[in-house]
Amino acid sequence: MLIQKLRLQHGWSQQQLADLSGISVRTIQRIERGQTASVESLKSLAAVFEIDFSLLNSESGMNGTLSQGISKEEILALEHVRKLRRFYTHLIQYIVVIGALAILNVVQTPRHLWVIWPALGWGVGRSL
Repeated sequence: MLIQKLRLQHGWSQQQLADLSGISVRTIQRIERGQTASVESLKSLAAVFEIDFSLLNSESGMNGTLSQGISKEEILALEHVRKLRRFYTHLIQYIVVIGALAILNVVQTPRHLWVIWPALGWGVGRSL
């Protein structure tokens, strides 16, 4: 993202940056999308932008979310959303499995409702 930001600050197109740096346009596009770049490519870009190579190299070592400039609060919010998504995924799986067991229970042995035990989780990992 830093490369794209620097390129736009200079008012250059991807083609112009490719011509100045000796890197292909396709490589510029890949780097701007966040894919890893070779040391040689980063050195060429650092020379073109007249910045320290370590600045570009440190950005390429970061994960995708941090290199895009996302704040800590946004990262925490994304993690919370991921946890909620996992919870609801597990809840839906539970409902589907218990629903299938309930149907099986009613069809197979309608007089004995054994589906209550797995639905409540009794007997799993417990000793009497």
